[in-house]
Amino acid sequence: MARFFNGKPIELLAPAGNFEIFKEVIQLDCDAVYFGGKNLNMRLHRKDYNFSDAELEEAVKLAHSCGKKAYITVNNLYGDQELSELKSFLIKLEGYKPDALIVQDLSVIALIKELALDLTVHASVMMNIHNQQSIYALKDLGVTRVVISREASLTYSKYLADTTQMEIEYFIHGDMCIAHGGQCLYSGMLFGQSSNRGRCLKPCRWSFDIHQEGKDYKTEFPMAVKDMSMYEYIPELIEGGVTSFKIEGRMRDIGYLKMIIGTYADAIDRYIKDPICYDRGKDSELLQENRKRDTSPAYAFGRPGLGNINRRYEGTGTLFSSGKVFSTATEERDITEEKLEKINQELTKYIKNNTDKAKLCVKVNNTAQAQICLEAGVDAIYLSGDVFLPDRPFSRREIEELVSGKGNTEIYLGMPHMTFDMQFQQYGQLMASGLPVDGLLATNIGGVRAFKEKNLIGDYPLNILNDASAGFYEKMGLNRFTITPEATLAEAMELISSAGSKAELIVYGSPTVMYMEHDLYDNVDKDRRGLLYLVDEKGFKHPVYKDQYGRNHMILYKNLCYLPILKGLYEAGLLNFRIEAAHLSEEELKHVIAIYKKALSDLNNCSNLYQEMKAEGKGLTLGIFGL
Repeated sequence: MARFFNGKPIELLAPAGNFEIFKEVIQLDCDAVYFGGKNLNMRLHRKDYNFSDAELEEAVKLAHSCGKKAYITVNNLYGDQELSELKSFLIKLEGYKPDALIVQDLSVIALIKELALDLTVHASVMMNIHNQQSIYALKDLGVTRVVISREASLTYSKYLADTTQMEIEYFIHGDMCIAHGGQCLYSGMLFGQSSNRGRCLKPCRWSFDIHQEGKDYKTEFPMAVKDMSMYEYIPELIEGGVTSFKIEGRMRDIGYLKMIIGTYADAIDRYIKDPICYDRGKDSELLQENRKRDTSPAYAFGRPGLGNINRRYEGTGTLFSSGKVFSTATEERDITEEKLEKINQELTKYIKNNTDKAKLCVKVNNTAQAQICLEAGVDAIYLSGDVFLPDRPFSRREIEELVSGKGNTEIYLGMPHMTFDMQFQQYGQLMASGLPVDGLLATNIGGVRAFKEKNLIGDYPLNILNDASAGFYEKMGLNRFTITPEATLAEAMELISSAGSKAELIVYGSPTVMYMEHDLYDNVDKDRRGLLYLVDEKGFKHPVYKDQYGRNHMILYKNLCYLPILKGLYEAGLLNFRIEAAHLSEEELKHVIAIYKKALSDLNNCSNLYQEMKAEGKGLTLGIFGL
C-alpha cells in the first residue's frame, strides 16, 4: 500500500515487539513495520520480546506479501567482541531482504561495505542527526533516510528535508527521552546497562528535588518527560517535510498498538481525502483516555519547557509494558581495593612493550583553566565548545593569546555537542580566517565531514566503541578519538590494543552523562545564579550545568579516577590520557594536573599518589570499570 499527499509519499511506520504482535500489526492500516532480532538491537529488557532469526525472515516475507515494508533494527552500539556476531547477522539479513536496517553504530555500515552486502540503511534517532553536514556525511555513506533528532522542530525538519533531499523519519507518538539521542551515559556508567545499547534503567525517572544556592525546590520528577503525541498535527507533519510517521512502542501490547495505529491511519487518510475540512480532534478523547503518560508535541514547535514534564503514574517505578522496576536511586560506586586488584590483574592480559611517551590532555571551560594547563606543560588543551555558565565562549582574542604562549602544548577548539548549521558557519569562518589552533575537537559526524582537512580529534559524543567504527571515522578524517565512557574495561582494552596511539581515554573528571535540551533551571528562581543540583531520594546531589546555548549537562557527582590503574593502562598501550576539567576549580585543576603529571612520569608511583588523593576525602569512582 502507499499514501500520497500532492504526490509526496507518506508512510505510517508501526512497531512490533515480537512475532505474535507483528502478525496482527501487519494486518492493520500501516505502511511499514519495524522490529528487531533477539540481540544487537535497542530493546533488550524482555526475553519474551524480539524475533528469532526464523521469525525475522518470515516477518519480512509476510510484510511483502501484504504490500508493506519491513525495517529491521540493528541499532545498538557494539564492542569489538560483538563484531563477529554482527557480521554473521548482517549476512543473514541480506538473505531475508528487508527494506532497510535502522542503524546507530557506523560499524554496521563499515561491515556492510566490507562484506559487499546489498542492504539499505536508515540512520537511527540514536545518531542524533540535527544538521546538514551530518546528513550529507550519511548520504556519502549510502544512507537513504534519517530518523531526525527528537529535539528538532518541524520547521527545522522541513529545512533539512528541502536542503538535503534526504528522507526524514519523525517520531509522532510514544515514549520519549529527556536526553538527546545517544547522549545519555548515566545508566551505562552507573549500572552497566546502557541507554545506547537497549538496556536503559532510566535514572532520569527517579524522584529528585532541586537545590540551588541554599534553597530547596520540591520538584518530584523534573526529568520525567511526557509521551509524544502528534495526533492533532498531521498537516504540520506533512508540511514539515516528514516522509515517515514513526510510532514508538516495541514494548507495547497489541491492544494499545491497534488503537494508536488505527487512529493515526484514519487521521492521515482523512486529511489526504479532504484537507480543507479535516477534523483534527476526531479521536483526541480516545487517545487521552487510553494514554499511558500525559502527552505533548514535545519539540515539534519549539522548546516545550516545564509543560513537557509528566506527572501521570510517575513514581510507580515500573515499566508500563512489564510491571518491572526500572531502578531506584543508586550511589555512584566508590573505588575499592578488591576492585582495583581485579582490574589490575585483568590489565596484565594486555601488556605490551610500550615505550612511547604518554600524553596528558585536558578539556577546559575558560581561559584561567587553560592558562593553568599551559603553565603545567600539559600536552594538549581542548577549549570546550559547550561552555558552562557563568563563563562565556572563548573569544578569538583569548584563543590567540593562549596560542602565543603555548610552547609545545597543542590547543584544539571544541565543537558543541549539538552543532547546528549556524555553528558550522561560525566555525568555518574562524578556521578559514586563520584561527591559529592546532585542530578541532569534533562531536558529531557532520563536524568530521565539514572539517576533514583540519587536524581532527573525535570527542566522546561520537560514541566510538569498536575498531570498525574507529577505522571508519579515521578514513573520514579523524586523527585520534576518545573512547566512549560507557566502554567496559574489556571493550576499552580491545580498542586500545587495535587503535594504539589513536585512542584516548578519560582518566579523571566527568563527562556529561545526560545532555539535555530541557532546561532544569526553569524550576528555580530567575534571580539566582548558583549551580543547580538534582537531589535524589538518598540525598546524593547531581550537578547540572547550563551552557551558553541554554542546554543542560548533568555530570557525575564523584569524579572518575583511573589513577590507581594508570600504570596498567599505559602498559596495555594507552598513550593519551584525558582530564575532563570544566567543572573543577582552579585550585583543584592545578592539584589534579600535578598528580597526573607525576604519575605519568613515574608510573610506579601511581598507587602512592592515589592514596594521597583518596585521603583528601573527595568522592572518586571508576564508573563502569568499577562494576
